[in-house]
Amino acid sequence: MNYFENKNILLIICGGISAYKSLEIIRLLRKSGSHVKTILTKSAKEFVTPLSVSSLSQEKVYDDIFSVENEAEMDHISLSRWADAILVAPVTANTLSKVASGNAEDLASTVLLASNKQIFLAPAMNVRMWEHPSTKENIIKLKNFGYKFIGPEIGDMACGEYGEGKMTEPNEIKNTLKNYFSNIEKNRKFKALVTAGPTNEYIDPVRFITNKSSGKQGYEIAKCLRDNGFDTTLISGTTNIKTLDGVNFVSVETAEEMFKETLNNLPADVAIFSAAVSDFRVKNYNDTKIKKSEKLNLELEKKYRYLKSYI
Repeated sequence: MNYFENKNILLIICGGISAYKSLEIIRLLRKSGSHVKTILTKSAKEFVTPLSVSSLSQEKVYDDIFSVENEAEMDHISLSRWADAILVAPVTANTLSKVASGNAEDLASTVLLASNKQIFLAPAMNVRMWEHPSTKENIIKLKNFGYKFIGPEIGDMACGEYGEGKMTEPNEIKNTLKNYFSNIEKNRKFKALVTAGPTNEYIDPVRFITNKSSGKQGYEIAKCLRDNGFDTTLISGTTNIKTLDGVNFVSVETAEEMFKETLNNLPADVAIFSAAVSDFRVKNYNDTKIKKSEKLNLELEKKYRYLKSYI
């Protein structure tokens, strides 16, 4: 199976002697059936020309965030949404620093900051630059942000030195992208179920007891499963988090509702129950609002006692 067929790949080329390898990356991806669009940074144009890039990609080359013609279409948004994956090759120490700091001073860095797609970074720099503590800190930050690194390799460098910092070869970069797309394709047949957030157990129509939960963990798990190709369903109690695009969303309030919806969405290949389900509910629910002047005594019953009838 050709996992590159009709895939949209955005290639960002930064300034460095390894930029010449980006031309081979374009050729390999195009030959495999991908559509490739490119962004050249200002310094990248010192190493490869827009003409050579556009000739290989058969697409327009993007380079200026302040172009009236380009930004009429809001390229920094449209390009990231168009792409199935974004590859930065080569990525320099300067670009690593900018992206790790959240800078958006040119089209390339703005696209990366505005992206909602998986971003791959293929570094290329002198061994001392790669080993510098500031670079290492930036790498840790970027990995925590979800960026994936390809390389660098150990070998001879254009500067005459030897060590880690050499850009990974185009074929290996292509294989990394292939594995990414193949995993997503294979996961499409799998169903994932995630529960998140708290449940509210009502005392009367306006009052309830609950377990405190933001729901963030469950939402992040669902997002990760979605990004890896799973057909994902998220059953969530009340939270302040926006619903996730591309995820089947089911809103519930009580533990009983969450339990019923969970049963309705089983079986699943992956089930992760991260919701903070209330351990108790009020045994005698009041159909009308309890007056403030009334004496309030709550009798609670454990969760399993009122849910076991559904099993």
